[in-house]
Amino acid sequence: MTILNLQFDNKSIRVALKRTATAQAILNAIPFSATVQTWGSEVMFDCPVRVSFEDSATNVVKPGDIGFWPDGSSITIAYGPTPISRYGESRLACSCNIWGDALDDVSELKQIKPGSRVHVDIWALSGLEIDGLDKAG
Repeated sequence: MTILNLQFDNKSIRVALKRTATAQAILNAIPFSATVQTWGSEVMFDCPVRVSFEDSATNVVKPGDIGFWPDGSSITIAYGPTPISRYGESRLACSCNIWGDALDDVSELKQIKPGSRVHVDIWALSGLEIDGLDKAG
């Protein structure tokens, strides 16, 4: 399994990659850093990737789903309701490709402020090899 690390100011979220074209494109783009934006209980940030919408793209997600918005080239993480959510769901403004699953509690992202920075890179324990998706493409 390939795992990425999203390092915010004082919070780290590990992401297990799904076997999708979007996940592969993001893996090929790391490392990169970006400025965080927020919208309700959602954080998002630019990602230097261009992919199309996948057949499974959705705008209603579960906390812990890691999405990519192709129209805005942004990674999105909802940890609760957004301004357009209904009945407590996490509803994004637009459909996203779900490319990963958070391995850590995303509710702690409520501490992240707009304008803060995030760094995205591979996560590994010293001495352990990570298998899964091919970094070389």
